[in-house]
Amino acid sequence: MNEKVQSTLKSSETEDWLDYHFVRPLSYYCAVGFAKLGVHPNMVTIMSMIIGAASTYFYAHGCYFYEGMEGLVYNLIAIFLLIWADIYDCTDGQLARMTGKKSQMGRILDGAAGFVWFVPIYLGLVYRFYNYHDIEFSWLDIDNTMDNTYIATGVVFVLALISGFLGMGGQQRLADYYIQIHLFFLKGEKGSELDNSAQQQKLYDETPWKGNVIWKYFLKSYVGYTQKQEKATPEFQKLMGKLKDKYGSVDKIPAEVREEIHRNSLAIMKWNGLLTFNFRSGMFFIFCLLDIPVANFLFEIIGMSLLTYYINHRHEAFCKKIAQNL
Repeated sequence: MNEKVQSTLKSSETEDWLDYHFVRPLSYYCAVGFAKLGVHPNMVTIMSMIIGAASTYFYAHGCYFYEGMEGLVYNLIAIFLLIWADIYDCTDGQLARMTGKKSQMGRILDGAAGFVWFVPIYLGLVYRFYNYHDIEFSWLDIDNTMDNTYIATGVVFVLALISGFLGMGGQQRLADYYIQIHLFFLKGEKGSELDNSAQQQKLYDETPWKGNVIWKYFLKSYVGYTQKQEKATPEFQKLMGKLKDKYGSVDKIPAEVREEIHRNSLAIMKWNGLLTFNFRSGMFFIFCLLDIPVANFLFEIIGMSLLTYYINHRHEAFCKKIAQNL
């Protein structure tokens, strides 16, 4: 990766292999083009949301088993659109760093992009299951009647809700937090976006309602977002409290303490990367092409939840140990 691309990254340490070698270089050239056209990073984020959500129509179709080559083409188009959306989702941050057009709105929009993609996509998959479920019914030896279809579709809808909001939503929220924690101790406050709920609540309280109704809504949702991140990381919150009480600011933390936090955090980054887009979406693509997208919900709920627990446990454990040694 050349220096120009490197300069637009948060850090090479927080990028997974695929992003670092392929997605980020491609996103860089997209950012260069948008910069020449004078496109704002937030507009790129919105385009990402639209493209990702648009893939729903194509995911709602059965793949080769049910619709033959037409279904396969539809699913390949869906995969292409979601990859395109992800490239733009990476582009917005690189464009913001390239042009200096960083904003709180951009941070909030970027965090919301995945939800805007996957809420309609997951609902589309529920509809897809309603129409195409022969494989699952055959495996479970269920009679393919309308009553059974209604019941099974209801169960899949519940799985979709759990997978999307309690699974993917919480997992990616925590993954993003760990990335910002890593950047905070690697680059300091200016090199990260490690927000806390108290700051965001203060910003919300100080923002007048008049002329800011939509902005207030975004701020309120971001307060809840940061509160959930903090609730999931009690030992890290205790460590930060001790560091602030003892040293005041991150710049005054002794080098050996920062290095210990960085070393432990770096060991987790490779696992944390699995909670972000590439690995997760790769499995999602496979399930869709195999015509069993409902299996993706189970994978999110069981497999990815276990991985999230492992990452959270390791991060909390080293935070507790370092706090005890301060």
